[in-house]
Amino acid sequence: MDPHEDAKVFKALADENRLQILTLLQAGELCACRLLEQLHISQPTLSHHMKLLCDSGIVDSRKEGKWMHYSIAPSARTRLAALLTGYIGKEI
Repeated sequence: MDPHEDAKVFKALADENRLQILTLLQAGELCACRLLEQLHISQPTLSHHMKLLCDSGIVDSRKEGKWMHYSIAPSARTRLAALLTGYIGKEI
């Protein structure tokens, strides 16, 4: 357990917009333009949220042309479960 790195994950989850983004990404990869349409936030605000989600390892990104495409990282579920288990001491 690395409290500094773990705090990045908890911070990434501690925002209503970022939780909405994760909900949208459950259906699969989305272009930033589609996220902008759904969330009704500015592009700089979306970039800020996506940086936190990507830096935490919860979301993966790839660039295609001028747009970024985002998806939930394959290891996110396992990582989040292990993180919570490490702090609360029970299997989830």
